[in-house]
Amino acid sequence: MPDRNDHLTLNVNLQAFGQRPAAWQFSGASPTALVEPAHWITSAHAAERGLLDAVFFADQPVLHNPNPRPGNPLEPITLASLITAATEHVGVIASASTTYNNPVELAERLLSADAISGGRLGWNVVTTYNKAVSANFGLSEAPDRQERYRRAGEFVHAVKAVWAAAAADGQYIHNGEFFQFEGTTTVEPSAQGSPVIFQAGGSEQGRDLAARHAEGVFTVELTLPRAIENYTDLKRRAAAAGRHRSLPRITPGLSLVIGSTVAEARARFDEFESKVPDSYALRSLGNVIAHDATTLALDEPIPAEILDKPWDPDAHPTSTGYRLTFLDWIQERRHQSIREILRDFGGYGSRIIIGTPEQIADDMELWFRSFAADGFNLMIDQFPDGLQTFADQVVPLLQRKGIHKREYGAATLREGIGAGRARGLVG
Repeated sequence: MPDRNDHLTLNVNLQAFGQRPAAWQFSGASPTALVEPAHWITSAHAAERGLLDAVFFADQPVLHNPNPRPGNPLEPITLASLITAATEHVGVIASASTTYNNPVELAERLLSADAISGGRLGWNVVTTYNKAVSANFGLSEAPDRQERYRRAGEFVHAVKAVWAAAAADGQYIHNGEFFQFEGTTTVEPSAQGSPVIFQAGGSEQGRDLAARHAEGVFTVELTLPRAIENYTDLKRRAAAAGRHRSLPRITPGLSLVIGSTVAEARARFDEFESKVPDSYALRSLGNVIAHDATTLALDEPIPAEILDKPWDPDAHPTSTGYRLTFLDWIQERRHQSIREILRDFGGYGSRIIIGTPEQIADDMELWFRSFAADGFNLMIDQFPDGLQTFADQVVPLLQRKGIHKREYGAATLREGIGAGRARGLVG
């Protein structure tokens, strides 16, 4: 395999009780666990035991029905401060939308949390297309994709202007299409300068945003050849934007169900899935094929007229990168029944491995050494035990392969992922 002189960048997505929709039914946790500090701190300690770089929090700033899968009820930056106060090394990446925030206020809020963490905060830059979120902010509909990304690019530039001012004389000014402001910030830069920027969009606009600004990127990849192609494309775009060749760090989502044998892992997966109604997976599948999958026959293939119909990304709000990646995967299985597709669709937004620690470590090494990924954003089936199993059984194998660190050698998240200290404003 090709040689690399770096280590994996490993983050874990702390998704409520776990990535499996029915994880809450097996956790044994109290009904109020998701608003109790111990629930989050226990998983953060497991991540730190595994020498992971960061824990990650997604966010949808809207109330939702928690059945059949509870979501995170707490605001991510608040959770970040809780976790960094209770840990010593692991970073925290908090999502915050550029569609429904103010750049000056968010810049100071993020930098404040980063400063008190000792330089362990990351910001996951997202745009928001959920109509329910729009209504939560008093709007009848979400901005279209083009507007969201124009606003996002300007938003990030404006945030970085405030951060650059914090490291200089405090004076900032910005005049753009969406924002016009000037003022003085009294927030001091953190130990790493400013928060690390992550980005998760896979559309053309999202890739360009990541190439210009992000130190890390969350991607959706299902096959090794496509992952290598997309990895090369994003690194090329970043180089064209004047970035260092090591940036951004590309971390595809990886869903894991771990067992001491394949049969044990499969039984664990099947037990989780047995508690989830078919409608849950069908709704997720429907978002990919842009059709109500609950109306289709489970034991028949997806009709060709659905798979082959033209798709207008501006008319369908689902993430473009997610949709295209999964659609390619489904096209390769177009002769399978929907029931068969759903069984392997279990990543719900990421590639899934149901197997032994050795299989998982070998797969991660293959993707890393093939330059398909710089690391992974882990989706663990259930917290905290699934993450503890990863730390105790998979991490030692990765260390023996020489692709995962044996100790935390950096004081900040930025240094830990090889991004260096932030200096000044990068447009």
